[in-house]
Amino acid sequence: MTTTASSTAAGATPAASRRAGPMLTGRQADSARRRQRVIAVLSRAAAQGEEISVSAIARAARVDRTFLYRHRDLLAQVHAFEAAPPAAGATGPAVTRASLQADLLAAQERTLRLAAHVRQLERRLSEALGEQAWRESGLGTPADIDALNHKVTQLEQQAIDLRLQLEERDQELAAARAANRELMGQLNATTRRN
Repeated sequence: MTTTASSTAAGATPAASRRAGPMLTGRQADSARRRQRVIAVLSRAAAQGEEISVSAIARAARVDRTFLYRHRDLLAQVHAFEAAPPAAGATGPAVTRASLQADLLAAQERTLRLAAHVRQLERRLSEALGEQAWRESGLGTPADIDALNHKVTQLEQQAIDLRLQLEERDQELAAARAANRELMGQLNATTRRN
């Protein structure tokens, strides 16, 4: 009687309530069958080491993903199996979400190291090519700077020696001119006396 009273209070007629009863029972039975399929697929996937994800379990159990999201206990089981290591007797690959995430993190770190190494090599190659172009253009300093510095020192010493020789010759020339003037003066004096 209370069921009829509450149905009537909600606006439904007693005849509609009687017709809805079998439909409600049918929906509950269908939901129970789907739950059993999900649990069976989840157990089989965990035992065989197959992929465990919401999409994969829903696809294998022939239910919509929203069914799993509406039944939080089933969703929690899927996430628990997804995070758990595979069973010891599993014939498939022993891959878990945590191991895949660790592999992904390691791959990202390796990629960052390789990218830094590539940048370093590119910079060194750029410097080497720039230096080579600078030398080939003739604008850069020659590679044999020590030899050129030695040559410059030799040429400076030679210039000093030549300056000293020139000063000695200038002094000799001045002495010769002085002697020549003296001799010319003596000759001229002798010629006048005669």
